[in-house]
Amino acid sequence: MPSFMLIGMVFFIALGAPIAIAILAASIGGITLFANLPLVVVAQRLMTTIDSFPLMAIPFFILAGNLMEAGGISKRLVEFAKSLVGGVQGGLAASCVLTCMIFASVSGSSVATTFAIGAIIIPAMIRHAYPKPFAASLQATSAELGVIIPPSIPLILYGVSAEVSIGELFVGGIGPGLLIGAALILFVLVYCRINGWGKDDHIGRVPLLRATKEAAWALIMPIIIIGGIYRGVFTPTEASVVAVFYALFVGTVVYRAIGWGEFFSVLRRSVIASTIIMFIIAAAGVFSFLLTRAGVPMAISAWITSIVDNPAMFLLAVNVFLFVVGMFIETSAAIIVLAPILVPVAIAYGVDPVHFGLIMVVNLALGMITPPFGVNLFAACQVAQVPLERIIRHLVPFVLVIVTCLMIITYVPDLTLFFRNLAFGR
Repeated sequence: MPSFMLIGMVFFIALGAPIAIAILAASIGGITLFANLPLVVVAQRLMTTIDSFPLMAIPFFILAGNLMEAGGISKRLVEFAKSLVGGVQGGLAASCVLTCMIFASVSGSSVATTFAIGAIIIPAMIRHAYPKPFAASLQATSAELGVIIPPSIPLILYGVSAEVSIGELFVGGIGPGLLIGAALILFVLVYCRINGWGKDDHIGRVPLLRATKEAAWALIMPIIIIGGIYRGVFTPTEASVVAVFYALFVGTVVYRAIGWGEFFSVLRRSVIASTIIMFIIAAAGVFSFLLTRAGVPMAISAWITSIVDNPAMFLLAVNVFLFVVGMFIETSAAIIVLAPILVPVAIAYGVDPVHFGLIMVVNLALGMITPPFGVNLFAACQVAQVPLERIIRHLVPFVLVIVTCLMIITYVPDLTLFFRNLAFGR
């Protein structure tokens, strides 16, 4: 049955079916032909999968991100980032990375970050004579921080699937997120200097004091969210609700950028985005249930331990496997299906499940910027109005930077566990 389901899923994806439909169709086929189960199990598992309190954070963080965009918060964050690093050659490109880091600390979604920040920073980079393909590839890569820096929707999914503390995962994501952000900023500054781009990035730069004052409400937001989780004031799910109310207050009362028309538009976009993600999660839950029932996790665990004799080789093999999976399978679905399978094996090798969660999320996030199904690429290309094939050449160096950071995250566990241990007294 597992082989049939996997082949069926690949077949439906190849036909162009949405990932959720492909997974669900393969699961129904497996039940009908092989499992001695009634079809009502499909409906039961669909509901059971999403009947989870931590998963409630997903629609709220999506709504918070959209409210930030509509409320003018993202625009002020861009101006703040430009005031910090925009005075040097390549500073506008570095501002893109820095803004995405700040925005990611509330939105939790890379696609939301791509649209919210890309709609502002990509046209600005084009006006400053940056090539369109470079601007699009930089935005797509920087937005990947949206699923690494807490709060993160994929980390929530991993925590639910692997039964790992979401609070610990969020705090553990700080180190890897800062590493990738710093590496990207350093790279773009050197890369732009080599190519002669961004020599006039200082033009139109707002003074730091003024930019900080205008962005103060926006900058306080991640401090409240991450600080509240860190101090145990509220859970990650409760933090998502706080983020919504704070973004709504700032957008309507402070910046006065959200009226009734904008508010209902934001709600509509958030409902559609949340529905898509939750449908994928529910379908992947059915798929994962059937694989577990068929004994796949135990079989894979026994097979891996028979051919890999040390944790370092296990992590290398997992990274190669996840990189390939991420290119073809949507991140949420991959986590729901694979986390219950791989986490017990990782624990058997002595790998901390929080550390493994960051490895898994960072790796699968690469799939968002690699063809053929990189969602960030499609979003950035849409914003920049540039064909996908034109940005590949500029994308390769960014992928290599992320892969280098992934290897550091993989083999230096303290980068992930230091903040976790500090926050939770481990």
